Amino acid sequence: MAGTLGNFADILIRRGLVGPDQLREAETMADAQGIAVPEALIRSGYVGANDVMKAVAEEHGLEFIDLDEVRIPMSAVELVPESVARENVVMPMAEDDGALKVIIADPLDLGTIDKLRFILNRKVEIALAPRENILESINRYYGQQEGESADTMLQEFTDTAIDFTDTMEQDTMTMAGDETIDETSAPVVRLVQLMINEAVQLRASDIHVEPFEDRVRIRYRIDGRLIERDSPPRRMLGAILSRLKILGSIDIAERRRCQDGRIKADVGTKTIDLRVSVIPTNHGQSIVMRILDKDSIKVGVRQLGLSDANFIKFNNLIKRPNGIVLVTGPTGSGKTTTLYAALNELNRPDTKIITAEDPVEYYLPGINQTQVRHSIGLDFAKIIKAMLRQAPNIILVGEMRDSETASMGIQASLTGHLVFSTLHTNDAPGAITRLIDMGVPSYLVSSTIIGVLAQRLVRVICEKCKGPIKPSQESLDAAGITPEMAEGATFMKGRGCGNCQRSGYKGRMGIFELMPMNARLRELAFQGAATQDIRKAAVASGMATLFDDGVRKAMLGKTSLEEVFRVAKVVEK
Repeated sequence: MAGTLGNFADILIRRGLVGPDQLREAETMADAQGIAVPEALIRSGYVGANDVMKAVAEEHGLEFIDLDEVRIPMSAVELVPESVARENVVMPMAEDDGALKVIIADPLDLGTIDKLRFILNRKVEIALAPRENILESINRYYGQQEGESADTMLQEFTDTAIDFTDTMEQDTMTMAGDETIDETSAPVVRLVQLMINEAVQLRASDIHVEPFEDRVRIRYRIDGRLIERDSPPRRMLGAILSRLKILGSIDIAERRRCQDGRIKADVGTKTIDLRVSVIPTNHGQSIVMRILDKDSIKVGVRQLGLSDANFIKFNNLIKRPNGIVLVTGPTGSGKTTTLYAALNELNRPDTKIITAEDPVEYYLPGINQTQVRHSIGLDFAKIIKAMLRQAPNIILVGEMRDSETASMGIQASLTGHLVFSTLHTNDAPGAITRLIDMGVPSYLVSSTIIGVLAQRLVRVICEKCKGPIKPSQESLDAAGITPEMAEGATFMKGRGCGNCQRSGYKGRMGIFELMPMNARLRELAFQGAATQDIRKAAVASGMATLFDDGVRKAMLGKTSLEEVFRVAKVVEK
């Protein structure tokens, strides 16, 4: 199906969802990657997966199924073995008069349809849904085929008075000595796996297991907000900790020190990495697992959510032969994703890219990544010094934490390298004063920094349940939106549905503040001017602040003004 555009393309154009240029670009991408044009459109981010599949379904006269809105009976699920469903990416939906309706992603995949008819020995009818939604449904329904979920298991443990701590410790010792023991036989092993599966299915970024005096609290961070799950009994803490430490290759006997590890877990068809951090607290050890999904960094600069003006400026910055580009923002604001998007854009066979990271979270093909190891004295400054002997074109320094690292990064840019790095500041102008405060001479800062990008993440209003609203006058005044501006805006709000866990939001997007350096800003940096003066000069030369960018996205109906007020502050200009 790679290649020619079908009638579904005309349907998408007629509905105003894509333009001819975007379709041509998707067709080129489909030919290059050997995938279907609808799949290329979805991957490019120009149009939602559901909209594409609705158009394909209309073209072929098939039914489109919204898997977030339907409940599939277990009687239908049981008719197709899990191995068949996963191998062919199909989801059984219903049985009617001896015929089985199954949901697939490609109506032209006749080989799979024939194979299903042969394996199941019955008439097969098809309906369509996006591939990702089908995979999620397979994980959801087959993972719980026996009614097993994290909630039901926790209820079982709460209802019984069995203390699993002792049995788990015995299991741990047995497993260490005898590799033939079936690990899935331990109830806590299943609970931990279900907890990880559930977090991944809910799109959580991290899992928190926190001990208190009378209970253990489990929370998932979803779209930046912590959501509490059912709490297991306090007596299970030792068993859960031991299991997670075994998975992360962490010493289970050590309970007084902070520890780190890494877990590789299979969730459905994906292999997920989890970065594990253990710290001792008053009531026992607390564990946080950061979920690292490789798919989250397979984005281009275009998909970051930069405005058209900022996209052009940022593209020009990352194509420069030398200089320093800084990305700033608090922890969890998407700085790594932005930097990796830039590296993906620049990663070509004729370009050598080396990174120094602490730790290396995601592995990028074609890029030399170096892990900082403080235990043996291998810090950022030493790695950068060694990097320069490797003749790279582009260097990424995970974070400029001190004057030594910053100075080495600046030396690298002065010797003709393009350097990317991150800094923890509240806005773009603050990065200049932070470097000078670190002890880097102002003349070096002014001559080497070519641009600073500050960013935050705001939640995106759920596409399924969003509807237009009229914000209060107080909100409009606080956002600086005039009546004329409000008239041309489309403010939206999510009512809350099954698709977004009743929150009204699903997913996150970036809001940005891009400050390319110009002659006036360099002069202020050289003089060691205050952050406010640099900000005023940057705004005067056309910089849109984080707050301005957020308000613009709220006026387009992508996020809400409440979200913008939550993550960005009004800046005096």
